[in-house]
Amino acid sequence: MSKISADHVFTSESVSEGHPDKVCDQISDAILDACLAEDPKSRVACETLVTTNLVVNAGEITCAGWDQINPEAIARQIVREIGYEAEKLLFCADTFEYIDRLHGQSPDISQGVTEGEGLFTEQGAGDQGMMFGYASDETKALMPAPIHYSHLLLDELQKIRKAGTISYLRPDSKSQVSIKYINGQPDHITAVVVSHQTDDVPLETIRKDIIEVVQDVLSPTGLLKDNVEYFINPTGKFVVGGPNGDAGLTGRKIIVDTYGGVGSHGGGAFSGKDPSKVDRSAAYYSRYVAKNIVAAGLAKKCEVQVAYAIGVAKPLSINVDTYGTGILEDRELEAIVTSGEIFDFRPAAIIKELGLLQPQGWSYRDTAAYGHFGRPRFPWEKTDKAAALQAAAK
Repeated sequence: MSKISADHVFTSESVSEGHPDKVCDQISDAILDACLAEDPKSRVACETLVTTNLVVNAGEITCAGWDQINPEAIARQIVREIGYEAEKLLFCADTFEYIDRLHGQSPDISQGVTEGEGLFTEQGAGDQGMMFGYASDETKALMPAPIHYSHLLLDELQKIRKAGTISYLRPDSKSQVSIKYINGQPDHITAVVVSHQTDDVPLETIRKDIIEVVQDVLSPTGLLKDNVEYFINPTGKFVVGGPNGDAGLTGRKIIVDTYGGVGSHGGGAFSGKDPSKVDRSAAYYSRYVAKNIVAAGLAKKCEVQVAYAIGVAKPLSINVDTYGTGILEDRELEAIVTSGEIFDFRPAAIIKELGLLQPQGWSYRDTAAYGHFGRPRFPWEKTDKAAALQAAAK
């Protein structure tokens, strides 16, 4: 059962594509995309660091077409697309210093992960650890409301910024939405926080313009009622920002990337990792399973946990928790999930089912800002197993 009472306020935050950590995630994932395009069997663990006019890449990459890939050019393209093009921001696509410290993957890891090598003939997990997936019926996306609406706010603000509708906006921003739950369901928004990097313009102008955007985005939810508190650039000024204002690292926004603090997290980051790393692929698959359970009407909310040993294909454990909202006992749902008839948690099966080596209509770079979950373009957001789950539950 949930440890949170039925009546409570819950808050989640999002960060924009121009946030220093998200700049890093996007560069790392864009390099991954380039590697998979050259060689779908690539092994990638790419880290990025950014600070004042500096980008550093480090990590392990094994790719048959690596000589065709220019990570520096990719980094400059991503930084430019995000919107860091002015030298006055002290982080500029054309002028930042670039350092490359990428090298090949350890053969000790490779032999446990590559099919047909090591002790096993089947592709094993790329690391040990546990991963979680979560879904809830409180939004159409089957995502927790606070994180979902935090993402929507920043997504809209970046569209406005790039269109030039509000000309003084700059790439770095954060949002936060607090929602009052009554009887376990979202009832109303109590507070909204937006901190957005801008040119040096009057705070009154910024607050007026951003509150209008917030109201436009959140009014259709039906949760924006009276007495909402707005905190817009609450320090009074946010001109120095981006990697010049704060250093960034890949994988430092794992709660923003997932469910905003709702449910559990295994601790593993996603960006810069090829799908042999179950930190990424199994977290995606666990979301797929949890979402289908909720979409099937078998629970109002659901969390799925899976655990692996490095180099071993079969999961060590799979756990299903519906927080007491399931129409079946959790152990019965767990038996359906683990039967192998609907879902297959072996790494090679996950990769094949979700098409993770050759993305169609999406890219890993797409996942790296505004959340890895709740957006229909991604294959782990499909609800194509709901009917099979309903049949199995009869």
